[in-house]
Amino acid sequence: MEFDMETVAASVGVSVPVLRFLLCFVATIPVGFLWRLVPGRLAKHVYSAFSGALLSYLSFGFSSNLHFFVPMLLGYAAMVLYRPKCGIITFFLAFGYLIGCHVYYMSGDAWKEGGIDATGALMVLTLKVISCAINYNDGLLNEEELREVQKKYRLIELPSLIEYFGYCLCCGSHFVGPVYEMKDYLDWTERKGIWAHSDKGPSPYGATFRALIQAAFCMALYLYLLLYYPLSRFTEPIYQEWGFWRKLTYQYMSSFTARWKYYFIWSISEATIIISGLGFSGWTESSPPKPKWDRAKNVDILGVELAKSSVALPLVWNIQVSTWLRHYVYERLITKGKKPGFFQLLATQTVSAVWHGLYPGYIIFFVQSALIIAGSRVIYRWEQAIPRNMALVKKALVFMNFAYTLLVLNYSAIGFLVLSLHESLALFRSVYYIGTILPIALILLGYIIPAKPARSKARKEQ
Repeated sequence: MEFDMETVAASVGVSVPVLRFLLCFVATIPVGFLWRLVPGRLAKHVYSAFSGALLSYLSFGFSSNLHFFVPMLLGYAAMVLYRPKCGIITFFLAFGYLIGCHVYYMSGDAWKEGGIDATGALMVLTLKVISCAINYNDGLLNEEELREVQKKYRLIELPSLIEYFGYCLCCGSHFVGPVYEMKDYLDWTERKGIWAHSDKGPSPYGATFRALIQAAFCMALYLYLLLYYPLSRFTEPIYQEWGFWRKLTYQYMSSFTARWKYYFIWSISEATIIISGLGFSGWTESSPPKPKWDRAKNVDILGVELAKSSVALPLVWNIQVSTWLRHYVYERLITKGKKPGFFQLLATQTVSAVWHGLYPGYIIFFVQSALIIAGSRVIYRWEQAIPRNMALVKKALVFMNFAYTLLVLNYSAIGFLVLSLHESLALFRSVYYIGTILPIALILLGYIIPAKPARSKARKEQ
């Protein structure tokens, strides 16, 4: 069997550990489908926990489940022993353990060389454990103190241990996400809320098929582009011989190529969550109504590639993690009665960077992304300040925001891909730090040329 694995892995150009992971990852689709056939709530929770643990064992070995149980048990212990502060306790304990694993395994180096370990799955699991504890913490608070999202997901009662394990490991969804809430998992399992209206629920097969077709297309395009835009070319002498525009174009295409790998992974996970039924998120208002599967969606490909503003990127890229960061970091740092500012944005991006790993490339990318978003907001405010009768100027600013987003996103993503400080700075320097200077210049211009709302200006003229 080992010989066969090596032969197959060599034929598709991946390592044996990566092939093993991919096989188990694709197996989450039939595992998710079989969940529908399991009778009874308790049996469903047992199946969710067991199937997730088994897939983890087959993918990464026995030690993976030991790593997963540490934050899971820490979070559950915090909920049992000290509910008033269980959210913040779990946040720091779970993140602390994740950071320790990042430092010990340094998974980014392994991923660059074709290896893989359980750290990526631990990242997803960490978010689920923290959100569960915070929502249980919120269950103690008065409704008047809570935002609508908190009211929706707060937990009044402590989930049982088997419910908690089922939620954390359900059908291998912890491999790459999407992240979902304990309240949704319980409603789905117990056929409550939006899952209560029908014994069978909406048919998932059409949406699952579309996700699989999308996955196949993304992988095919990634493998094709990789032949022409490998990351290894950045270290070859020929790259240094190119001029500014060719270097910038190659950086853009390398970032563009790498994204299709993520699109493939997220399309497979989307198919798994859809076919299990958990991805169902309600009905459209069309006639006849159609089922929505937003809970399964982790990326909007066209939304990323054609983003009109950098502000929109968190809404279309790694959607469920971005939603988690907004609900559990960004919004909770806002002082009541005050508007959010750059501090909340920077803190959120810093948490995201640490969550990904302690490589300088990650830190640079996410801290810089806070600058990028702030710069995009300046352009947007200018565009909103232009009166309607100056439509051409408005359109020019809209295009400017689109071009700016296209440039700085792909420039910044280079740090995310190469990881090391030396390589990141060398590649940024090769294009004169254009993607760093531009956002800073826009932020400063925003103070020099403040945008005044077009309406107030029109009222003054009247």
